[in-house]
Amino acid sequence: MSYFFSAAKVRGQQGFQHGREPALGILVVNLGTPDAATSGDVRRYLAEFLSDSRVVEIPRLLWKIILHGIILRVRPAKSARAYQRVWSDRGSPLMVASSDLASKIGEQMQQHCSGRVVTELAMRYGNPSIHEGLEKLQAAGAERLLVLPLYPQYSGATTGTVADAVFKNLMQWRWVPELRMMGAYHDDPLYIQGVADSVRQHWQHKGRGDRLLISFHGMPKATLIAGDPYFCHCHKTARLIAQALDLKEGEWEMAFQSRFGAAEWLQPYSAERWKALPTEGVKHLTVVCPGFAVDCLETLDEIAIEGRDEFLAAGGERFDYVPALNASPAQLELMIQRLISHASGWPELEPVIDQTGLNENLNLSAQLARAAGGN
Repeated sequence: MSYFFSAAKVRGQQGFQHGREPALGILVVNLGTPDAATSGDVRRYLAEFLSDSRVVEIPRLLWKIILHGIILRVRPAKSARAYQRVWSDRGSPLMVASSDLASKIGEQMQQHCSGRVVTELAMRYGNPSIHEGLEKLQAAGAERLLVLPLYPQYSGATTGTVADAVFKNLMQWRWVPELRMMGAYHDDPLYIQGVADSVRQHWQHKGRGDRLLISFHGMPKATLIAGDPYFCHCHKTARLIAQALDLKEGEWEMAFQSRFGAAEWLQPYSAERWKALPTEGVKHLTVVCPGFAVDCLETLDEIAIEGRDEFLAAGGERFDYVPALNASPAQLELMIQRLISHASGWPELEPVIDQTGLNENLNLSAQLARAAGGN
């Protein structure tokens, strides 16, 4: 019997070394961002993002015509101008905050673990890619892998598509690591308390608004009908935050932003609400967006700039945006506790009684492997 191997299908572990202590790999994943605030970079980013069939559930041929014939001809220039309004010397807000958070996660997890921990940041769309992040973790000797998508509420278009990309990449690996894919944390007490505390602190420093608007990124209504839990997760998050803040009916409401296209999306629409609220007697509005782990274009431009302008134009007097948790201590504590919980039972979290003995065993293992013909 003969066997035929195709290097294009599966690859051996990159950077494998006998005798090296295995590592726990953590892949922190966020949505993504253009490399620069230019029309060309935005076009490349949107082409990848909007080509994902989980993001846009329209027949592929029809959507390809719409995407390349209309959207990618018009939207990049407009989006580039919006990115330019929030871009910093370090890059896009999403990239800056995600990088800071991932770096702190890596430092803290190493302190909590007895074994080696390697952390990489990846973006579902754009750079650094999930493929690149996984390659780095593999080369660092990660034999166990925790994937941490930075999406509080589950949606097939967010957490689901991260899983798609991870699994697709691992299909090319000959040695597939132990894998744990982390999901939603929409009702995690630390998450709810962190958001509520951020609102409370904002009110203490800048005054309490007449109403709190809890705004989430929108999704087509068809996704709810098809069974996506996102709508329900958002409602539970909003209700728990309101309870944590002891808010009564009429003191808060929730809505969905970022509607795109002609189809019906999840309602109510945030833009319609902040335009209508001044006529209902709400002159000072506070907005928080707990669907975003870190600030990004959708919060800093669509909410804090465009939303504010529309609210004031409609007769409002003051519009306050409460920043996302970003790389704050509250966010870091939340993520560390979630990671420790999901890594339960893995050796990197077990106490090391004899480090000298561990090193001797690793060296002996390497010698025996090489003597037996191993690489």
